[in-house]
Amino acid sequence: MALSKAKIKWVQQLSAKKFRKQLGLFVAEGDKMVSEMLSAFACKALFYTDAYVGPIQGDETLAVSYDELCKLSRLETPQHVLAVFELPQYTLQASHLKDQLIIALDGVQDAGNLGTIVRLADWFGIEHILCSHGTVDVYNPKVVQATMGALARVKVHYVDLLEQLPALQMPIYVTALDGDNIYQTNLSENGVVVMGNEGNGVSDAVKALATHSLFIPNFPVGRSTSESLNVGVATAVVCAEFRRRQL
Repeated sequence: MALSKAKIKWVQQLSAKKFRKQLGLFVAEGDKMVSEMLSAFACKALFYTDAYVGPIQGDETLAVSYDELCKLSRLETPQHVLAVFELPQYTLQASHLKDQLIIALDGVQDAGNLGTIVRLADWFGIEHILCSHGTVDVYNPKVVQATMGALARVKVHYVDLLEQLPALQMPIYVTALDGDNIYQTNLSENGVVVMGNEGNGVSDAVKALATHSLFIPNFPVGRSTSESLNVGVATAVVCAEFRRRQL
């Protein structure tokens, strides 16, 4: 069966958030990415070339030429498979999170940063990320690609942080330039690590909810250095220190 213009349009329009929300679908590309995500999400359509060696499953599966796959893809150099998945519907229950370490993102805008943070969460065994409604959509194709399949294991929830954070009844850690040195501060095994917007950091309203404020010191102290760390890098440092204390 040939790839129709209607099917190409159907896939391409999922690049826009309004169509993802309207249709309840998102796109993932790449052999390893799709193979991992097939175990976690319901697949509506799978488009693959003869060079694809992963599982072939979905409500609709269609073998296509590489040129046809390029028409579907947003990547400059597509691999051998593209899949359309159903958006997951997660239920967030505070009682299930009380013993866990969680990441919360307050207005993170860059797709690459969010994708990196999802991968970091996966690496450090963090199963839930809470995002403010002002955070970039995790099902944006750029974010999905940047997660490298970690979305199969990390649940991302969009919530009102001002309502949700107090309801968790857990320690709330924010990162700030005037916070306490993270390497000299007691850290709990559970809690919420809040990371802020690339330009403005954590909002004042969310900061007001914090039980602890953390600072990542530069080295050596007093040396002239960059103004701040990228939010993805800062998240990695903070999560690594929390997990190091548990070894």
